[in-house]
Amino acid sequence: MITHLRGRIIDKSPTQVVIECNGVGYLVLISLNTFGKLPADEAVFLFTHHQVREDAQTLYGFADELERVLFRMLISVSGVGASTAQVVLSSMSPAELKSALVTENVAAMQSIKGIGAKTAQRIIIDLKGKAATLDVGEEFSGGISNTVRDEALTALDVLGFPKQKSEKVVDALLSRDSSLTLEALIKQALNNI
Repeated sequence: MITHLRGRIIDKSPTQVVIECNGVGYLVLISLNTFGKLPADEAVFLFTHHQVREDAQTLYGFADELERVLFRMLISVSGVGASTAQVVLSSMSPAELKSALVTENVAAMQSIKGIGAKTAQRIIIDLKGKAATLDVGEEFSGGISNTVRDEALTALDVLGFPKQKSEKVVDALLSRDSSLTLEALIKQALNNI
């Protein structure tokens, strides 16, 4: 089993990268999260998951061990394949995924392309306990509740505001005052969007 690759980037795109290691080029499928963390220079180190099937051998690459752990957790769920797990990791950061699992946010999971209500519920049921023990390292400082943040973002999404702009505004407000209630956070976010 290939557990990691260290080499130089020959070619990269948002979904895959070719890494040359000692004269051998490896095609590695990656998430957008990993693509965003690829170094500007050619030297790279990726954790990998080597999948062997009857008709193919595929390498999936991850910028850090946490993303690989989440990938392996996702593919352990019945009905979730490697490509669906890659879409999940491309759609959410590890912190967002952990939060969605722990808070049982079915709507957040359903918002990912290819995941319906039943699959979202199955993922949450199977992984909630495992996700709670993960240290994602992206939690907000000062003990800010991710539940309040997620609920505020959901409310702003329902009201029709763009997700990226809402996240920036909500994160800025929470960094200034981590004790905001949900109602206060939403009201202030509406005034700042």
